[in-house]
Amino acid sequence: MAVEPLKIVFMGTPEFAVATLEALLKAGKQVVVVITAPDKPTGRGQLIQGSPVKECALHHQIPLLQPQNLKDQGFLNDLAAFKADLGIVVAFRMLPEAVWKMPRLGTFNLHASLLPKYRGAAPINWALMNGENETGLTTFFLKHEIDTGDLFFQEKEPIFPEDNLGSLYERLMKKGADLVVRTVEAIEQEHWQISPQQMQANLPLAPKLFKEHCLIDWGKSSVQIHNQIRGLSPIPAAYCLREGKVFKLFQSSLLSLNQKAPASTWLEFEKGKLAASTGDGWLEILSLQPEGKRKMTAAEWLRGNPKLN
Repeated sequence: MAVEPLKIVFMGTPEFAVATLEALLKAGKQVVVVITAPDKPTGRGQLIQGSPVKECALHHQIPLLQPQNLKDQGFLNDLAAFKADLGIVVAFRMLPEAVWKMPRLGTFNLHASLLPKYRGAAPINWALMNGENETGLTTFFLKHEIDTGDLFFQEKEPIFPEDNLGSLYERLMKKGADLVVRTVEAIEQEHWQISPQQMQANLPLAPKLFKEHCLIDWGKSSVQIHNQIRGLSPIPAAYCLREGKVFKLFQSSLLSLNQKAPASTWLEFEKGKLAASTGDGWLEILSLQPEGKRKMTAAEWLRGNPKLN
């Protein structure tokens, strides 16, 4: 017996969501409308640009909605006209109940952690910054409280010592797309069940990142600073101040150096190799970007800075 295709409304904005939208279309799913963020100015020229999800929707000629206000009655009327069976959210903003309850079967979300751990806006960053060796993906039904809905599927993903935000993001993006397709197919075939999240005290959260989360405190341990750097690389990037200028740091490694110096001291410990002192030892800085200059290796920067404080 043929399975009746579900009419899907897809909601997302960044590149992370594009992989899922492409996977749904490749699997033959019926995406009847895409909702994404309004166009906004970007870059130095402040040119108006649409989101990656918008570009994908236009390429595939899928109807598109870009509401400024998700509670606007005109937008809600437009959305209702599509008579969607199922809503899917990947890397989008918080939804009002009128939106997530509108599809006949409700709305599910893809979240880049093993819920209930790392609820919030930046789960990949925080898993790395906290030094976790495992994370994963979750699909779950939306409800009022953010990231607390009943679970569909979860898939674990190891975090390797060499991972940074960029590498882990890529793997989760691809695996997340497959997990969403799997979730849709389970719903279509009515071969699924949901389970409530087991909430516990003191679970790590993943709040939105602000500039203060990116500023390096050299008084912290080498491991903490190293994890901060990898959890924010390549963007937004951890940074520090030297002589009043911002230095973004993209890659580091733990270093055993038999030398004492006040925290935040930088020195060339071998030719072309840069060390920074921390609260309990040293880090080797491998890649950085001085304010007003391009990204470069530590060796390149040292060639122009033979004397360090």
